[in-house]
Amino acid sequence: MPTQNNDITRPSDLQAHAEGTGALRTQKPVYLDMLPPCNNACPAGENIQAWLSLAQEGRYEAAWQKLVEENPLPGVHGRVCYHPCEDHCNRAQMDTPVSIHAIERFLGDKALEEGWKIRFDAAPTGKKILIVGGGPSGISAAYHLHRAGHTVEIREAGPILGGMMHFGIPPYRLPRAVLDAEIQRITDMGITVRLNHKVSDLAEEKASGGFDAVFIAIGAHISKKINIPSRDAGQILDALTFLKDTESGQAPKLGRKVAVYGGGNTAMDAARVAKRLGYEPLIIYRRDRDHMPAHTFEADEALAEGVKINWLRSIKEINENFITVEIMRVNEAGKPEGTGEFETLEADALILALGQETDTGFLQNVPGISFDTEGRVKVGPDMMTGAPGVFAGGDMVPSERTVTVAVGHGKKAARFIDGYLKNQSVVKAEKHPVVGFERMHIWYQTFAPQQAQPQASEIVRVQDFREVLSGLSETAARYEAQRCLSCGNCFECDGCFGACPEDAVIKLGKGNRYKFDYDRCTGCAVCYEQCPCHAIEMVAEQ
Repeated sequence: MPTQNNDITRPSDLQAHAEGTGALRTQKPVYLDMLPPCNNACPAGENIQAWLSLAQEGRYEAAWQKLVEENPLPGVHGRVCYHPCEDHCNRAQMDTPVSIHAIERFLGDKALEEGWKIRFDAAPTGKKILIVGGGPSGISAAYHLHRAGHTVEIREAGPILGGMMHFGIPPYRLPRAVLDAEIQRITDMGITVRLNHKVSDLAEEKASGGFDAVFIAIGAHISKKINIPSRDAGQILDALTFLKDTESGQAPKLGRKVAVYGGGNTAMDAARVAKRLGYEPLIIYRRDRDHMPAHTFEADEALAEGVKINWLRSIKEINENFITVEIMRVNEAGKPEGTGEFETLEADALILALGQETDTGFLQNVPGISFDTEGRVKVGPDMMTGAPGVFAGGDMVPSERTVTVAVGHGKKAARFIDGYLKNQSVVKAEKHPVVGFERMHIWYQTFAPQQAQPQASEIVRVQDFREVLSGLSETAARYEAQRCLSCGNCFECDGCFGACPEDAVIKLGKGNRYKFDYDRCTGCAVCYEQCPCHAIEMVAEQ
């Protein structure tokens, strides 16, 4: 989109636009671009508004190509991203947010159905980069580096690419056919992949492979442990092992009642998987629902499927078929504290879902690399570690642990690796101001609620691992895209053109927007007042 004129100052105290002007114009309108809140909130840095605009017109392949410029896994993200973009959508002030994730999923699925290929044109640079880890961050970095013309090789310790997308997200949320197809499309671009290859000596592999830079993204695959007194304890295992074994077709035998200890999304997934395996799952969590780390809809879906959740309970002791818990309360600081009251819960097995850590032992002796108190690798704003030419991202660095954040890390690292290899400084473009709903002039407010995604009934979906949510039809997806308000950016509605009493607005043709004839303009601000998306600002005459 056009860049904003940074010389423009916004006089917030101007009142003339509401009262007209006198013989001399004191202010004038200017066209500008502002930052929509959805774009600003996206961890993957997608230009959401741009691809939504193309989808509105039914130009689906063009919309998909615009989308994959930033994010190579739209079919995946349309399913597993927690869509903070929608949490910030201005449309929520009118009725409900635009269902951005559902449109992204529609485009991702349509690309797979139609066999669309990613278009890019970059001359080979002769530079070679090693990616350690084939999860979302490593795949994203490999993709963007390859698009920049570099030679890329992924070395993955496991038997398949995808990382926690494969082994941590159950198929009822992310069908493996979609995940595998999107990864295959990326590797088919010409990226070398070595599976079942665990990097243990980073310096040796970098040197022997002739790599000019390294990006490490090994994720967090080690479950945190906790010491719980036990006497003749039943089976105890961690959530990641449980999910991985189930994914590989080797689900463990756990008895009838299964307790899951934890309150994050992994705990919800473990309980819902246990339900599908025929067990009676019970989640035990030491805080209340308002303080749980899991997303609200994850808990809602678990409860709807028959999972029981015991809030404000902390495990104190485990026996063969029972768990002793202390009843907790949340204090004024929001922290759980014991009440001294205890109760006994029946359980044949316990699944621990208390978070994950990263296995960074192979990096401990690499000069320059340092770690925080939780063992995560420290990186700078450029995603580079203290070792020159060695970058890191994803769950192994301090950050929120989601697929979308990891993909965003991969893209960001790729940009800085490209600059590092070219010995060029990477200057981040200055962001335009974010446009909030209060700055818009929606004169055409119409109630047009979000299109709901069909979903399998609770009774049916717990019988197997079928996908719970279905995608939108083409008609529904296009309708949903047309709900976008184009916050902060002109969408050529002709409002300014039709409202100007002096014919000072000149149409430049479709896709080229408008310009002002300041010889005619009186500065009356009618154009500003009716512009629904705040793509016009009134500025003081110089």
